Amino acid sequence: MKKITEFLEPLQQVLANPVIASILEVVLGVIVIAIVFRIASASLPRYVRDSDRRYRIRKSFNFISYILMLLFAASVLSDSLGQLTVILGVTGAGIAFALQEVIASLVGWAAISLGQFYKPGDRVQLGGIVGDVIDISILRTTLMECGVWFSFRDTFFFL
Repeated sequence: MKKITEFLEPLQQVLANPVIASILEVVLGVIVIAIVFRIASASLPRYVRDSDRRYRIRKSFNFISYILMLLFAASVLSDSLGQLTVILGVTGAGIAFALQEVIASLVGWAAISLGQFYKPGDRVQLGGIVGDVIDISILRTTLMECGVWFSFRDTFFFL
């Protein structure tokens, strides 16, 4: 019994530090949120048969899980939520100014996802590149390039 108490004593001293306890709480909370959303995402094919809808739900799950992890970490690490709103407001203004292109990409992604201009599996031409849409993420659309298309009406045959 003495060996166990000798082992646990330094651990108790480390956990008595409030900063380390908060960091440990954030790490455990993020792990729990990740596991819950991973299990929900893995069980999704049983309930949703449509591949397009399943893809959109899986993307939404990932986005929501990241937001929840961020909010959880912010709530645990902040001493008072009143100061947190001021800090988030000032930080948000700076981030909005610095990340104008990323915000425009986010709005474009929302327009593509909600407006259903195209979806994974469609063949599109974007900026002169023709290909099949593989993935639509927040910052980019991934295509599997099909090569150069040509039409027979533009071709001349000489016999």
